[in-house]
Amino acid sequence: MLPRIAAGDKSAVRACIDRYGGMVYGLARRFLRDPSAADDASQEIFIELWKVAARFDRSAAKESTFILTIARRRLIDRLRRDNARVKTDSFETVPEPATDMPIDQVEQRDMALQAMSAMRQLPPDQQKVLMLAIEQGLSYSEIAERLGTPLGTIKSHARRGLIRIRELLAVEQTREVE
Repeated sequence: MLPRIAAGDKSAVRACIDRYGGMVYGLARRFLRDPSAADDASQEIFIELWKVAARFDRSAAKESTFILTIARRRLIDRLRRDNARVKTDSFETVPEPATDMPIDQVEQRDMALQAMSAMRQLPPDQQKVLMLAIEQGLSYSEIAERLGTPLGTIKSHARRGLIRIRELLAVEQTREVE
């Protein structure tokens, strides 16, 4: 489809959106969480795809992989741009609750505090991998490159860390019920 788009075939544009629109929108929703922001981002991603369609090389990657790579890069760029505009708190700092804070925000804050507490109980290697993934949005490959560690080791640290956090949070929830 991308070679047809690069050649100016307008029917290929509609076919591409029909085929990959859900996949791109789903990725945008996971990155951005806001439906309207995900809509905007999806449109921007497809506009970018039309511009770079000629660079698609069938021998280098599948079409869906190429599209997801472009989408992921644009979404990371958007998140970085948004974070540059608005200074957000670090994972390590959570604001004290205001007295007029709605109940759901209080619950979210409490859950965040519990998750941070669980994260601090992990071995340093697991903490580092999860922090790079959560705070900076890095992929496992990017983390492996940054830390100079094999990709398999990074994936193992992340998996073990997430499993341990789940265990710790489950214990915490059990204590709250008692």
